[in-house]
Amino acid sequence: MAGPDDDRPAGLREPTPLPRPRPGVGVAVTVLLALAALAGLWAAFTGVGPAQLDAAVLHESVESRTDPLTAAAVVVTHLGSTAAMAVLAVVAGVRLWITGRRADAVLVIGAMAGAQLVFRGLKLLLDRPRPPESGRLVHAVSESLPSGHATTAVVVIGTLVVLAWPGRTPAVRAAMVAAAAVWVGAVGLTRIYLGVHWFSDVIAGWLVGGAWLAICVVAWSWWRARVTMAAPGARAG
Repeated sequence: MAGPDDDRPAGLREPTPLPRPRPGVGVAVTVLLALAALAGLWAAFTGVGPAQLDAAVLHESVESRTDPLTAAAVVVTHLGSTAAMAVLAVVAGVRLWITGRRADAVLVIGAMAGAQLVFRGLKLLLDRPRPPESGRLVHAVSESLPSGHATTAVVVIGTLVVLAWPGRTPAVRAAMVAAAAVWVGAVGLTRIYLGVHWFSDVIAGWLVGGAWLAICVVAWSWWRARVTMAAPGARAG
């Protein structure tokens, strides 16, 4: 928080100081999420665990289709597309940069750009076919595993929640997490409903997104702590 001697323009000040990072906790969470992501990818690729439900879940999704539900699913899947999430990240990043929150801008845009590279690289590496084209309701051309929609939804929405977290009341934080979870869940489920992804693709996408988000947040927290400690007057008491 700005002190009486802080003569920086208001736009260059952080509105709320971030809590002191706990590197051990962050690294532990990141490792656990990375292991979970690897397990999810392995299960989907080898056809074990959640992947055993792929055919049944796809069948139930097709059987449950209705015109209103399909229309809603198409809207959600387009709003949650990798392109839409990239636009959201860039808009948020530019806004943060203009207001002087440059580390936060780098987090949003860097996390999104990295997520694009991660999921596209995994798709090429694993080369898993999508569900049969006859059951698809929207166009899809790339490989199936992991779901790019699921991955980028977790990363972009997750970074925005992280940046909005400081200074919020418990009720507001709970509402943010709930809204983010509903949106990320809805985006992933539309990919199954529309017939362009297997159930295990989406699970793997959520896990990969969570792992990448954790890596980015830990790196960002470490960077923020280093910059804060190096700032003139940071050690003044």
